[in-house]
Amino acid sequence: MIEVLAKLGRGPVFLAGEVLECVITFTNPLSASSTSASSEMLAWASAQIHCQFHASENRVALPPSDGSKHDVQAENETVFVPNRGERGQCILSTPPKILFCDLRLDPGESKSYSYCETLPIDGPPSFRGQSVKYVYKLTIGCQRVNSPIKLLRVPFRVLVLHGLKDYQFPQDEVVAPSNPFLEEEEGLKKDSRLADLATELLMVATSRRSLHLYNISNTRGKVGTFCIFKTVYKIGEDVIGTFNFSEGDIPCLQFSVSLQTEESIQEEFQRRRGQPVSFSTHARHQEACLHTAQSSFSLPIPLSSTPGFTTNIVSLKWRLHFEFVTSGESAGTCLVRGSQSEAVTWTGVEQIEVDTFSWDLPIKVLPTNPILASYVSQFSSTNSITI
Repeated sequence: MIEVLAKLGRGPVFLAGEVLECVITFTNPLSASSTSASSEMLAWASAQIHCQFHASENRVALPPSDGSKHDVQAENETVFVPNRGERGQCILSTPPKILFCDLRLDPGESKSYSYCETLPIDGPPSFRGQSVKYVYKLTIGCQRVNSPIKLLRVPFRVLVLHGLKDYQFPQDEVVAPSNPFLEEEEGLKKDSRLADLATELLMVATSRRSLHLYNISNTRGKVGTFCIFKTVYKIGEDVIGTFNFSEGDIPCLQFSVSLQTEESIQEEFQRRRGQPVSFSTHARHQEACLHTAQSSFSLPIPLSSTPGFTTNIVSLKWRLHFEFVTSGESAGTCLVRGSQSEAVTWTGVEQIEVDTFSWDLPIKVLPTNPILASYVSQFSSTNSITI
């Protein structure tokens, strides 16, 4: 028996273009109850990253795939197919890398191997929607002699930030002594600079503030105004907005604001013409506001959500969806005088004629620092299997 343990050192979330590093440890455990422990032998082990795409047959019409399926593992087959048995199509994969050949482990002995690979910068982000899914996995395959291949899959999340692909790092950014025996550190240095650049680009894009004022009106007149200071955010931030109903001619009884994503399939891949768009609500604020001069809301963008993106099949956009309930009468008629003789009390009317209308405000949502997103990731940094 051999235990295989894979550990992602920095966490399970990465930016496209970063270097993924995983330490894979093979151990021949020494059991206290075992009296005849023996050496174990593995023929080979290899690792590869792939992105699996899955689409809902009811919503997406995909062209037939020419790739052959590998759902059954032959007894003595030595072909390493990382997505064997997976649903959907493998749309992206890195070249496989051999970790070792002919590894012998004595009882209680373990050996570790480091796997490093740059994540393709032109791939889609990780996404689990109502119509399509993009799932990234690091698959480690190993095999005993004359035995089936065993696969250890390590799922992780990929965020895509547009603009990193076209950035060229200066050749001589810093003049400093270099060590010719540590050339491999150059890749890690570039990876660190890439993360720093992404953080800087995100900060610049999301820190710009300018006052955006919108008049809220229906067919009968003005209800109020809405104010927001920016329309570009990164996941993990709060969307904050304020209302001013004091200048409105039409009383607003209630309003609600929903933070939503809009998932739409490109026209050539739609199962039916005029197929409706899929909406998902991530946060919602509702408030009764009759006789309220000003109000506000704060909606958090979950760190686990997917920033906006577009591929040849699907597009994901973010928006604020507003719903207003207004009175069909003036503000004064929304109250009635009580019947008490000594004191005057005012109570709400039992029935009132209302109008409802909605409004959508598009916003832009970008990724965040992958280390921050790792804290709330559903994936584990450590995965294991026993062969």
